[in-house]
Amino acid sequence: MARQAKPGKPKGSSGRSYRGHAGLTMRPRNMRSRKSSSNRWIERQLNDPYVQETHKRGLRSRAAIKLEQIEDKFPFLRPHMRVVDLGCAPGGWLQIASQKIHLNKNKGAALVGIDLLETDPIGGAEIIVGDITEPEMIEKVHHAIEGRADVVMSDMAAATTGHRATDHLRTMGLLELALDFAIEVLSEDGTFLAKAFRGGAEKSLMDRLNLHFEKVRHIKPPASRAESVETYILATGFKPLPPQESDQE
Repeated sequence: MARQAKPGKPKGSSGRSYRGHAGLTMRPRNMRSRKSSSNRWIERQLNDPYVQETHKRGLRSRAAIKLEQIEDKFPFLRPHMRVVDLGCAPGGWLQIASQKIHLNKNKGAALVGIDLLETDPIGGAEIIVGDITEPEMIEKVHHAIEGRADVVMSDMAAATTGHRATDHLRTMGLLELALDFAIEVLSEDGTFLAKAFRGGAEKSLMDRLNLHFEKVRHIKPPASRAESVETYILATGFKPLPPQESDQE
């Protein structure tokens, strides 16, 4: 008498497993040859709808969708603006910004990206390879946008160490550098958007933000994973300070 096969979870022809009625869950191949942490990361990437959307739309990074979601909720990018993107590689934010500002230099729009890494060209944008702390970088940006910026954005984040306190300090340090840069190049009523860590900025940094901007918000877009400690600070209504007050910061 032939032995009856034991019932089990249904499998697709490719070996993908199915979980209840939620649809298929893709599994990475050659799982045994990788560390379990690598397998979890790969499986999460395969099943992440925002990663899938990134590839489908030809976006350069998942971060592009985060910027879209922030901008949809609090619109701050408008046609013919002058925008600076700090830490622009691989160019996801540049892609979204170029669409939102209708990048046309004949109508005053300008888009500048700065990064230590090479970034593939974006039509109409000027990309500068360099360090934002270099003294000449401010002058390069003023020249590229022919004046002052309407928006300064920063998705810069330090390489993670796995030690949350250290990673927090490093990312907040980059946030301070981005804010210093924004204060130098923003026009009155300008906007500053930058990555931070959950828990927000330190009090001294928040004091500076509130001193220079009318409104400061903390935002976590849906495309930012729930378990991630990242958040974003959106500061609007830039207020240039008189020279004597600026010197006392």
